[in-house]
Amino acid sequence: MRIGRVIGNVWATRKEEGLQGLKLLIVQPIHVDGKPVNSSIVAADRIGAGIGDNVLVTSGGSSRFIMRDNPIPIDAVIIGIIDSLEIERGE
Repeated sequence: MRIGRVIGNVWATRKEEGLQGLKLLIVQPIHVDGKPVNSSIVAADRIGAGIGDNVLVTSGGSSRFIMRDNPIPIDAVIIGIIDSLEIERGE
């Protein structure tokens, strides 16, 4: 899993049948300190995230199975909206 911030929306009027009904969001992966990591990704959203939300994203093969009986062609899915983070700093 990765932490990211939703920075935009993707609208696609024509898409693979299995993607119908899924909201697609642009997510910027971030370090736990909030600094950006690499480039942004497009992730399917099933939980109602929106622009500005910090989210948990899973990617790879496991993301294809968000619909139990119907694997769909996606690389990343938002699986949680982060309320807060607590990090213990070593000294």
